[in-house]
Amino acid sequence: MKLTIIRLQQWSAQDRLDLAKIWPEADLKALEKTLDEQHLVYAAKFNDRLLAAVKVTLKGTHGELENFMVRDVTRRRGVGKYLLEEVLTQNAATSQWWMADVGFSDQAAAAAFMQSGGFIVQAGGWSRQSPYTTQAETR
Repeated sequence: MKLTIIRLQQWSAQDRLDLAKIWPEADLKALEKTLDEQHLVYAAKFNDRLLAAVKVTLKGTHGELENFMVRDVTRRRGVGKYLLEEVLTQNAATSQWWMADVGFSDQAAAAAFMQSGGFIVQAGGWSRQSPYTTQAETR
């Protein structure tokens, strides 16, 4: 099977088990109840298992990524990069992105990863603007 990026809307029992491995501290029942068109969860799926996930909050042309996590056994194989690229592609109307630099055990690796995805370092995290964003849109 090939790696696919999906927006999780209806979670299966297996999805819940996999998400518990990705986000062991998360209250998954509460998270699932908050999902709507502005509060999304995307995941990387391979062989019917979730390998990585990210929470996305959309507000107009602004998007925020939270809890971006790839399972330990899957890291350094391109899963996170593919997840990030697909989230940005599937939300092309969002021209400004932000991710806070909290919750990472290896800040240097997180910074390198985000910069490789086109994000720039800002105080408290990383930001990215679409190359088509005008100055008026950033104000």
